[in-house]
Amino acid sequence: MKAVIEAGGKQYYVLEGSEIYIEKVNDEVGSKIKFNCLMLNGVCGKPYLSNVEVVGEVLKHGKNKKIKIFKYNQKKNYHRTQGHRQPYTKVVIKTIKEK
Repeated sequence: MKAVIEAGGKQYYVLEGSEIYIEKVNDEVGSKIKFNCLMLNGVCGKPYLSNVEVVGEVLKHGKNKKIKIFKYNQKKNYHRTQGHRQPYTKVVIKTIKEK
């Protein structure tokens, strides 16, 4: 089954067994997460489908690669460098089923 879920304000197209990287959630590794389903096999909800259950399992937490932010104004002697690493949670989709 194919589904579109929402996690962390973003939408993800998932299948059973697929691994996705979502915004960090404060759940333990190995715990289950239920997602809101927006679409299942081409059938859309308004805004969510109430009879669909999408369950995932947390595999790990981590941080993405560092990105560098560099600000510069010419002729003003203004230089600023900043780095950022976005935290993420890796989740595997276990089941997609209709109730």
